[in-house]
Amino acid sequence: MTTRFSLPSLCSALFVLACTASPVHANPLPDSVTYDPAVPTGKAVFGFEVGERHISHDELLRYFEAVAAASDRVQLVDIGRTHEMRRQVLAIISTPENLARLEALRIAHVAYADGNGDAPGPLVTWLGYSVHGNETSGAHASTYTVYHLAAAPLDALEVDLTNTVVIIEPSINPDGMQRFTSWVNAHRSQVEATDPNHREHREAWPNGRTNHYWFDLNRDWLLLQHPESRSRIEWYQRWLPHVVGDYHEMGTSATYFFQPGIPSRNNPRTPARAFELTAEIAKFHAKALDAFAQPYFTEESFDDFYYGKGSTYPDLQGSIGILFEQASPRGLAQRSANGKVTLNQAIRNQFATSLSLLAGAQAQREALAAHQRTARRDALAAGKAAGGGWVFSTPRDPERSQSLARLLAGHDVQVFRQAQAPEHAFLVPSEQIRFPL
Repeated sequence: MTTRFSLPSLCSALFVLACTASPVHANPLPDSVTYDPAVPTGKAVFGFEVGERHISHDELLRYFEAVAAASDRVQLVDIGRTHEMRRQVLAIISTPENLARLEALRIAHVAYADGNGDAPGPLVTWLGYSVHGNETSGAHASTYTVYHLAAAPLDALEVDLTNTVVIIEPSINPDGMQRFTSWVNAHRSQVEATDPNHREHREAWPNGRTNHYWFDLNRDWLLLQHPESRSRIEWYQRWLPHVVGDYHEMGTSATYFFQPGIPSRNNPRTPARAFELTAEIAKFHAKALDAFAQPYFTEESFDDFYYGKGSTYPDLQGSIGILFEQASPRGLAQRSANGKVTLNQAIRNQFATSLSLLAGAQAQREALAAHQRTARRDALAAGKAAGGGWVFSTPRDPERSQSLARLLAGHDVQVFRQAQAPEHAFLVPSEQIRFPL
């Protein structure tokens, strides 16, 4: 008996096969680079290729520990603990010679940024991944980023590590990431399920977007109500990076977004030069995504207004914050209006724009250093011109004023207790670099 297919039924069958076949893993590392075999790959540590299944936060941490142990370019630093007592870490990457004198480099960089040094310190680029715990393509991509920077020959990198410090925060929201990973790995099937209604893609509330207390940590950069944010901001203010990359996911039927954002939604307090530099660096993202025909858009959908987000908090302080949004598979693979979206594709895109951010920052190295120094000088001048400052107190509820003082100090704002005033009165002078903040 011969079975005949009409064209519509044949197309339907091919669509089903495409949606149920196991995903083919595509390693995003460049074929032209010969990597140091002493540095472990993701597969060597996990037992599977990154992107074949979702890695948990403890697995992510284990990989960064393995790379730091094997490479003299990587220094792993514990910066705090989450509500669920998971470790927050930063991977600081540079040459072995720079890591040996890291504090001296940091001091020189901060001094120049604050107008006190004669020559710029190192270029400092911060890559922060997956503040929303169920947007894990960024956290997964961080494994490729650290491997590439640790194992590739120095002359094959996008930055000159002799004059650069790269800081990677592999997971900004460890508790949310763990919650999401547990859901996906528990509900995925042996056969790829791309139906948006499949349980793998329909994470129950409270989902992994938020932290332990169901708070959106991407609204906490100013509020500092949670330990994850306080630890990060302490290190941000310690290092004052020139550029901060903020890696997210968006709706499944979108494509890929990178800033600049909607021009009409730029915060008027942000220096115009910040938007100009963002646009210059954006050319590198476009080139990177064009290389494998990945659709993308910019200057739409996402704003650059509220300073409590990772992509905007830096803008008020002489740094450049850049948002990246990847269409989310919310699992291993999901069909969308633009075809199938896979975790592998998402990781590839996030890795590609991680490298393009490093390359773009390298190309704008002098401009970024000059902008940071000028913006902080102008902020100090504006504070001096304003004169005076602010005094605040809450005599009937002293904890409120003390809480505000701690919050300001958490952003490295100068706060003084009044000597001749009510016991719980504080002074914030306007003449300081963080006057705009």
